Amino acid sequence: MKKFSRVLALLMCLALMLSVAVISAQAADEDVADVAAEADVADLSADVDAAQTGADSIIIHIKSTDKVPYIYYWNALPTNKETSYPGVKMSLDPTQGSNWYTYTFTNTSKINLLFTDGTSNLSGQLSKELTRNAGEWWYMNGRFRSKNPEEADDYTCVDMRQDSIYFVITTRFFDGDTGNNVHCWADTQANNPDSDPAWRGDFKGLADKLDYIKALGFSAIWITPVAANASGYDYHGYHAINFKMVDPRYESDDFTYDDLIAAAHEKDIKIIQDVVWNHTGNFGEENLEPIFTRDWDADQANVKECMVPTKKLLDYCGVSTPEEYYALPDQTQYDKRLQVMKETRGFTDYVSTDPVCNSNNYYHNGYFGDGMNWDDYTCKFHQIAGDCVDLNTENKAVADYTVEAYSEYIDRGVDGFRVDTVRHIPRLTLNKWYNDRINAAAKANGNNNFRMFGEVCCRYNQIWYRDNASESVQFYTWDDSATDLSKLSDNTDPASIKKNIDNAITFCKNHISCDGQPTSQNAFLNGINYRTPDYSRNSGMGVIDFTMHWNFDDAHNAYGSALAQDQYNNDATYNVTYVDSHDYAPDNEQKVRFNKGTNVWAENLCLMFTFRGIPCIFYGSEIEFQKGQIIDEGPNRPLSTTGRAYFGDNIEGTVNTTGFSQYNNATGKMATTLNSTLSKHIQKLNAIRRAVPALQLGQYTTNSNYVSGGMSFIRRYQGPYTDHNGTTKTVDSLACVSVTDGATFKNIPNGTYVDAVTGTKKTVTNGTLSVESTGQGNMRVYVLQNSSSTVNGAVGPSGQTYLK
Repeated sequence: MKKFSRVLALLMCLALMLSVAVISAQAADEDVADVAAEADVADLSADVDAAQTGADSIIIHIKSTDKVPYIYYWNALPTNKETSYPGVKMSLDPTQGSNWYTYTFTNTSKINLLFTDGTSNLSGQLSKELTRNAGEWWYMNGRFRSKNPEEADDYTCVDMRQDSIYFVITTRFFDGDTGNNVHCWADTQANNPDSDPAWRGDFKGLADKLDYIKALGFSAIWITPVAANASGYDYHGYHAINFKMVDPRYESDDFTYDDLIAAAHEKDIKIIQDVVWNHTGNFGEENLEPIFTRDWDADQANVKECMVPTKKLLDYCGVSTPEEYYALPDQTQYDKRLQVMKETRGFTDYVSTDPVCNSNNYYHNGYFGDGMNWDDYTCKFHQIAGDCVDLNTENKAVADYTVEAYSEYIDRGVDGFRVDTVRHIPRLTLNKWYNDRINAAAKANGNNNFRMFGEVCCRYNQIWYRDNASESVQFYTWDDSATDLSKLSDNTDPASIKKNIDNAITFCKNHISCDGQPTSQNAFLNGINYRTPDYSRNSGMGVIDFTMHWNFDDAHNAYGSALAQDQYNNDATYNVTYVDSHDYAPDNEQKVRFNKGTNVWAENLCLMFTFRGIPCIFYGSEIEFQKGQIIDEGPNRPLSTTGRAYFGDNIEGTVNTTGFSQYNNATGKMATTLNSTLSKHIQKLNAIRRAVPALQLGQYTTNSNYVSGGMSFIRRYQGPYTDHNGTTKTVDSLACVSVTDGATFKNIPNGTYVDAVTGTKKTVTNGTLSVESTGQGNMRVYVLQNSSSTVNGAVGPSGQTYLK
C-alpha cells in the first residue's frame, strides 16, 4: 500500500498531461540527467494496475548513479517472457528517490534477469544472473532487498538487556527452501542422508518461524556465522573463506540476508550475528590469503569441483592443475596449504620472513599442538583446531580488514555481534584495534545500542580460570591503559609485528595474578537505590557468563558463582547467560544436551530470567530437544543423533502472534511445541521480564540489610527507559524476587506490591515483605506499584505447570 500511494500521487499530478509513454531508444552512454525528464509513466502505471488487480507481478528497482540501466530477462513463469540482449531500458522512478530505475513484469510469478549498461558487450553487465519471484525488489550495491534500503528502518534497537535471546544454528533450525539444501563434502562420512543434509535450514526458514520465536517471547535471535565458509563440515559457519561474503547456501533466489534482517525488524526482533575474528578455515581467505577460490556454481558437495586452488598454491605444490593437486595424498594437500598460510615447517617463531609462506604475516605461525597450552597465553597465538587457522591479530592489516568486513554487516542492519573464540585473542589486541572501532561503526550507522558479547570459553566452575586472571571471563570486560595500548604498533613490517606479539605475550604474563584485579559496583544497588554506572574502563565487549553456565547443573550453584564473581566484571548486568549451547552443557554433563530433568530446567530458567544478565536459550530447549545426546562430534555420527539435530519437524505449522508471548491459532506440530511445559514456562517468564524494567536494566542487592533467604534478591532501575516502540519515559522500577525458596525483604519502600506470577497483592507498611517458599521451578516477583509500573496483576499466559 505504501508503494501504491506513492505511485498514485505521482499519476494524479501527471494525469492531465501524460497518457502512455513509450520507451525510446537511447545511446548506452546517455546522460542520466537527460533521462530525468522522461520518467516512463507506462511502467509506473503497471505498478498500479498490478496492485489494483492483485495479479502476481514482479517490480524491479535498481540504484544507478552513473548510467541508465537496462534489464535483460528470460524464463518467466507462468508464461514465458524474454528479450534479446542487452535488454530493455529501465525507467527513472523519482518515487523511489534519487537515481532509482524501475521495471515491472505483470502476471509474472518468477523470472531470470540481469542488469546491463545497454551495450552488446558482455563487459557491460552490471550484475550476475539473478532470479526473482513475485514481489517488489530493490537492487543496490550488488544485492536485492525486499525494502528500499534508502528508506529509514523504523525498528527501535533498544538496550540489549531489554531483550531475551533465542540461539539457532541456522542450517539446523527450519528449512524454508529445499532448493538450496546441499550436503557438506564430509556428509558421507557422517552418514547424513539426502533427507537430512547438513545444509538444510536457511534464512527463509528462519524468517518463516519468526512468529514462533515471538510467540515464545524472545525479542532477539543469535544466528551462527553467515560469512562464506569452506571445510568438509562447515554447516555451522565457523570456517570462513571470505569474511565479506554471505554464504549463498543460506540464501534463496527470492530471499537474502538483508531480507531476513528486514523481516526480523518488522517483528521487532533483533538479529545478533555470530562473528569470528580469531581464525579462518584452512582453505585460506579469499581477500587475505587467496589460495583457493570457491566456485559457487559447482557441486558444493564435491571438494574437487567447488574448491579451485590458485596458481600460488599450485606452484608451491609443484603441480600445474587442480587435478594434479587433488591427486596428492589428502594429508599432503592439507600440509601444503597450511604451509602457505602460516609457514608451519619447523615452527620457531610466530612471525614469518619467508617470501611465499605467510609472506604478509596474516596468520600466526604456531601450528596446532606446537607448544600450545590451552590454559595460558600460548592458546592466543596457535591454531586451535585443524579447521581453525589462527589469524595474526597483532598485525594491524588483519585487524583493519576484519573490522572493515564486519562493519559491512552493521551497514546491513545487524543489531549486535556474538564474538567467537575471544579467549584466543589477547585483550590488549581487542582493545587496541577491534572493540572501539566496531562500536564506532555501529554508532555511525545510528545504532547506539549495538552490543557485542564474547565467548571467553572457560570450562571451569571457579571465579578465576585456573588462577590465571588473563584467561578468565571477566578479564575481557575491562579496557586497558593508554600506556599498555601504546605498546602495539600500527606498522606492519615483520619486525614491528614480532614486537607486537612479544608485547602482547608480556601483557598476558603481567596479568596472571588474580590479586589486584579491578572491581566494579556497576551491577550493584547503592543500598536500595540505583547508582549511576561508571563505564570509563569498560572494554566495549560483554561476555557469555561461562562461570554460571558451567555451574548450571543446579541453579543454587550458578547463583552462588555469580555472587562471587560479579564485582570482577565491569558490568555483569550485560552478561549473557545460558544453560547449554551448541558446544557444551554444564560441567557434570558437558558434552551432552542438558539432561537434568524438567524440574531443574524450570528452576534454572526462573533464575536466568529474573537475575542480572541477558537470558539466552539454545533452540529446542523449550521441549528438552535431544536431551542427553552428544552435542557435537563432527562428521563422526549423523547430525540427527546429536544435539545439533534438525528442529524443523517440531515447528511445522503456523501461528498468529499478537505480541511477545501472545498468540492464537497455532496449528500443526507447532501448536504442540508451543503448548509444552517448558514452552509455556518460557512464555510467562519472557512476559514477566518484559513487563518489569528492573528485571532488564536493574542493578541488584542481596545485602542482609535488605534480603534474607535462598535465591532471593532485590532489583531496581531508576532512570530513562525506552521501550520497544521507541517511547522514552522516566521509571522507578523495583522488584523483590524469590526463586524456589522463601525470603524476607527488609527496609524496602512502603506501598503495594503485586506478584507478577500470581497477581497476589501485598501492602507493606513497615518496610518488610515476607514471601513463602514456592518450590522448585516456581518463584515470586513482587513489583512495587507506582506511577511508572504497568504490573497490576498476574503477567503472561496461565495454565502453567510451575509458575502458579
